[in-house]
Amino acid sequence: MKFDSCGPTECGMSKFLSLLDGPWATLIVRELLAGPRRFGELCDQLDGISAHTLTNRLRRFESHGLLTRTVYAEIPPRVVYELTEAGYALRPVLDAMNTWGSSMIESSSRPE
Repeated sequence: MKFDSCGPTECGMSKFLSLLDGPWATLIVRELLAGPRRFGELCDQLDGISAHTLTNRLRRFESHGLLTRTVYAEIPPRVVYELTEAGYALRPVLDAMNTWGSSMIESSSRPE
């Protein structure tokens, strides 16, 4: 695989990193890969994330077509977030990241 030098608007790697930057982005996608979630469910699963950060990430993902936000006309209102096809396409990427991270945990726990 070859990674050519390119500008931020024309490089796939740059686009990926611009959408999934920060410590919470991939973890939010990981949670949504398990299925649709409400805001409170995401907060509960992502221990330590602020409501502000979660809101900003969800808005960014929605604006770039990675997820949909469905508001149900109920009292109290119910809002559900769900990955789109483009969002679900991230599954093999996150699986590879998990595999790599797990191998690093295993190698760091071995005595030298």
